[in-house]
Amino acid sequence: MCRGTNGDLGSRRADPLPQSGKSFQYRGDLAETGLPEILHTIDRFGVAGVIEAERDGVVKSVHIKEGRVIHAASSDLNDSLGTFLRRSGKLSAERYAETMRLREESDRRYGELLVEERILSPGEVYQAIRQHVEAIVWSLFSWEDGAVIFMIGDFAPPNNRIRIELPMPQVILQGIKRAPNARALVARLGTRETAFAPSWDTETLIEAGLDPEEYKLLELVDGRRSLYEVCTEGPFSAADNAKLIYAFHVLRLIGRSPAAESAEPAAEPAADPGAASAQAAVAEDGKSKPLKIRFKTSGDRFADPDSDT
Repeated sequence: MCRGTNGDLGSRRADPLPQSGKSFQYRGDLAETGLPEILHTIDRFGVAGVIEAERDGVVKSVHIKEGRVIHAASSDLNDSLGTFLRRSGKLSAERYAETMRLREESDRRYGELLVEERILSPGEVYQAIRQHVEAIVWSLFSWEDGAVIFMIGDFAPPNNRIRIELPMPQVILQGIKRAPNARALVARLGTRETAFAPSWDTETLIEAGLDPEEYKLLELVDGRRSLYEVCTEGPFSAADNAKLIYAFHVLRLIGRSPAAESAEPAAEPAADPGAASAQAAVAEDGKSKPLKIRFKTSGDRFADPDSDT
């Protein structure tokens, strides 16, 4: 479990993730299923829970509830709230050293210490906590491999009295935009000749919060232009356009055009998402089973690895 720094008031010593008596778990590998696809699948099912990803001894966790990211934590000391504030220029090296000394002497939570010592205002601490949570989440979008577990359940974030709410569509969009490797994302879309068609609804479009230039790129997707044409004609660099096209695809704002589908091997039929809940795919004894999320043109889904689909 994650025993790292928290995106809350900055407890001196982070607590382990609380356990329920019976936890449903899915396991997977980020090398096989990207984090954006996992997040969108969880959001589609509307289940609360915690994602834990581990790579090279570092564990990062993301708490999800009601379609929003409410908390994030990391075992990497470089992800601590104090280090984040120093790195972002909100604390000088001298101030940072002073707060570390005061924290050791008083055993106070870091956010409380910053306010009580009049180093930052309450509003500045709140914004810092929000940005700190975002930074931990964004960092996970650069992970192209690593073990991942999703635990279903309404787990209360440890030592967290401030609720941070990041809408999932915006988390996915902004996280993908910050991913460093556009080539790896484009590889998930098909070939340069693959064509996409609009499939968005207005509500999802609003939730994603596209800016005017991003919306211009979306409007280029018409079912006829190839992936290469959209990426080269879009308002951003080809690499940034490609990232956004992948984000649009994950969010189901676009889908492969019928012409593209007929030119490629037929995808394996997807199960009816309404046929069973995410929990129904887990053995009744509550033991963990492999995470198997298929990303298809018909949508992401949790799937029972023992099923025929």
